[in-house]
Amino acid sequence: MLNKNTIFLGLLLFIPVSIAAHFLEWGESIVFITAGIGIVPLAAYMGEATEEIAVVVGPNLGGLLNATFGNATELILAFVALKGGLITVVKATITGSIISNLLLVMGFSMFLGGLRYKEQIFQSGAARMNASIMNLAVIAILLPTAVEYTSSGIGEITLQTLSVTVAVVLIIIYCLTLIFSMKTHSYLYDVGEADLEVEGETAEAAEKVNLPFWIGVLLIVTIGVAVESELLVDSLEVATSELGLTALFTGVILLPIIGNAAEHATAVTVALKNKMDLSVSVAMGSSMQIALFVAPVLVIGGWFMGQPMDLNFNPFELVAVIVAVLIANSVSSDGESNWLEGSLLLATYTILGLAFFFHPVIEGF
Repeated sequence: MLNKNTIFLGLLLFIPVSIAAHFLEWGESIVFITAGIGIVPLAAYMGEATEEIAVVVGPNLGGLLNATFGNATELILAFVALKGGLITVVKATITGSIISNLLLVMGFSMFLGGLRYKEQIFQSGAARMNASIMNLAVIAILLPTAVEYTSSGIGEITLQTLSVTVAVVLIIIYCLTLIFSMKTHSYLYDVGEADLEVEGETAEAAEKVNLPFWIGVLLIVTIGVAVESELLVDSLEVATSELGLTALFTGVILLPIIGNAAEHATAVTVALKNKMDLSVSVAMGSSMQIALFVAPVLVIGGWFMGQPMDLNFNPFELVAVIVAVLIANSVSSDGESNWLEGSLLLATYTILGLAFFFHPVIEGF
């Protein structure tokens, strides 16, 4: 019987295929597809290595490690695209990751978990706090765009300076959320942490964690993600054109699904085990990391790399993020979920996906 590990091992075969396709010139579409699939198992093993190392270093440092590497795949992929000057794709990936986690991941978790259990309970206090943080994230990406559209003649450098300043504020808030969740108010997240411990008990009981081995795995997988991301980005422009896709749809829908596939599987798996606290924590926590850490780091990185990366997003992307945050907050605020609420989230994601698919091509790709 196929399990998650067997599937991920099988998907590793796409890594040499993508490299061969690149050097043997089998076509950009083949490189794009195989490199995208190859990133999926690498992201899974990156998460597994991080969790194993976290067991050894303790809960506080381990929590920080999990938080930092939680979206490392998306960060690497976005940095490669940023280096290539694909600012539109980078911005679309940021908004797409937020939307994907709030609607697709949490939607599938609530829907499939709700089919097995009539109602599932999770920490409403933590959910409300996460909702407030996501509201701040919406404000942070909304205001620079609002400044751009309500001002006449604002310069690109001025807009980037504003974005860098906002990015610094978001990183400070991110650090404060880590202190809040891991130190001063850790009891709000005790259930999720307990679930994480249960998930790790089997491996920990079987054998003692080999720290050098998992550090080596983390290093190798990170290099692999960087290589596959390079192949994916290099083939992106031609491949999406051949496949009839736009930069906006690729960035908002396809790339986040590739980067978040492992987290998607984890969130759904634990939801099916009636551990909705952990499932919601994975989905909303990942969205918060994207908004408060990944996006600001990319803005600051663009500043140093000489790339005009800022927080001036496509208005339609902003509408989609606002819609995702509003309905996700509404569904999760009571601390209970069922299959119908999951259906609402999935339906919203489907509608947004269709809208992005039919959205016209953006100039300057």
